[in-house]
Amino acid sequence: MDSDGDSVFEYVTRAPDIPVYAVMVAYKEDPSPFKLNLGIGVYRTEEGKPLLLNVVRKAEKLLVNELSANKEYLPITGLAEFNKLSAKLIFGADSSAIKENRVTTVHCLSGSGSLRIGAEFLAKHYHQRTVYMSQPTYANHPNFFVAAGITVKTYRYYDPTTCGLDFQGMLEDLGAASSGAIVLLQTCGHNPTGVDPNLEQWEQIRKLMRLKGLLPFFDCAYQGFVSASLDADAQPVRMFVADGGECLTALSYSKIMGLYAERVGALSIVCKTADVASRVESQLKLIIRPMYSNPPIHGASIVTAILKDSEMYGEWITELKAMTDRITSMRQQLYNALHDRAIPGDWSHITKQVGMFSLTGLNAEQVAFLTKEYHIYMSSDGRINLAGLSTKTIPYLADAIHAAVNRNV
Repeated sequence: MDSDGDSVFEYVTRAPDIPVYAVMVAYKEDPSPFKLNLGIGVYRTEEGKPLLLNVVRKAEKLLVNELSANKEYLPITGLAEFNKLSAKLIFGADSSAIKENRVTTVHCLSGSGSLRIGAEFLAKHYHQRTVYMSQPTYANHPNFFVAAGITVKTYRYYDPTTCGLDFQGMLEDLGAASSGAIVLLQTCGHNPTGVDPNLEQWEQIRKLMRLKGLLPFFDCAYQGFVSASLDADAQPVRMFVADGGECLTALSYSKIMGLYAERVGALSIVCKTADVASRVESQLKLIIRPMYSNPPIHGASIVTAILKDSEMYGEWITELKAMTDRITSMRQQLYNALHDRAIPGDWSHITKQVGMFSLTGLNAEQVAFLTKEYHIYMSSDGRINLAGLSTKTIPYLADAIHAAVNRNV
């Protein structure tokens, strides 16, 4: 404090609430026994409980009993075996880029940390300082790039009239983008829309981007969470890598292994040559060093134990499929419930969309009504987390949506 007793931080203004966390707080403070949280994107069981995968429990037990384990600092780039296995997971075991040592991978703090490190690297070492991202996109996406001093622009993606992909608009906007600009792409399970291009459309996107010299940066947060196939969900990335061009990927294990609080992720940069990849890694180290010096070991050790053991890997795939199947079932059940109640509008987009999220088409006024009258919490754009639903709660949600929509008819 100064001589008058005032704080030296007296002029710090209060920051606005972060919407998704504000929804979470409001939900926790709501005493209603009927309250339902469809906001933050975390997987829940049919009973509405967090899920700790059995294979994760098994891996942790093995780690606890590993006598040679220690808590020494990791290298700046993280756990080497984790990096190798993560690159293999997203690019494929037979990836020529991996075989030719053209990929550099660093162990980061989940997908968010991977995106932030990637953005900082591009700001320092890439000639273009503009990134294009989908409209809409994950709310935190712009923050990663703005913090690095990169200008954020958008390309059309979601068509609210069809609740589907505005593919023509997307192509037009990418075609008009500055040559060499960075383009942020979501590999699968697009957040918040649940709308993904098909492989034929991805191929058109790839050709256009390579023609324009646009640099792809993939956010891979839901690999395996859409089709239950890790290889199928990674196809968009692998198409870009197969043409010999360069790209970045940010891989997260939060959803696909349920390791939300462990903050486990990996940034991979695919380069033209092994020499370039080596130089890129040297610069990534200089970026990471003053930020957090090196990453934590526990979560990455869990992932490594699972990915390198064929039996545990198989168990993980089985559990991953069970989660994906439940989400798909929730989609169908919700659509059926809405259809059975003859709610005005076409709700078929609920089953056409994929992954954890659905952009329902509900407007901010209807969302506010659902929260006030039915204690149902979601983001104001009408995005819901399908994994937050259950067979028991779907009729309640459908009744609430029926009331919200019909009050405006």
